[in-house]
Amino acid sequence: MIWNSWSEFWAMGGYGLYVWGSFGVTALCVALEMIWVKNARAQALTQISNELVAETNSKEWS
Repeated sequence: MIWNSWSEFWAMGGYGLYVWGSFGVTALCVALEMIWVKNARAQALTQISNELVAETNSKEWS
């Protein structure tokens, strides 16, 4: 497709809202997934650290 102006490019032949909305929703989902993974990783590392401390403490009492 050839666009003669920026407004035609953004309009995408009448499908601009669908096209750019799809890009926006996809970008939002990717960003939320990245945040979710970062939080899950931090939670897993904290849990592992707590388990190691608990194991170390239980060995000291044995």
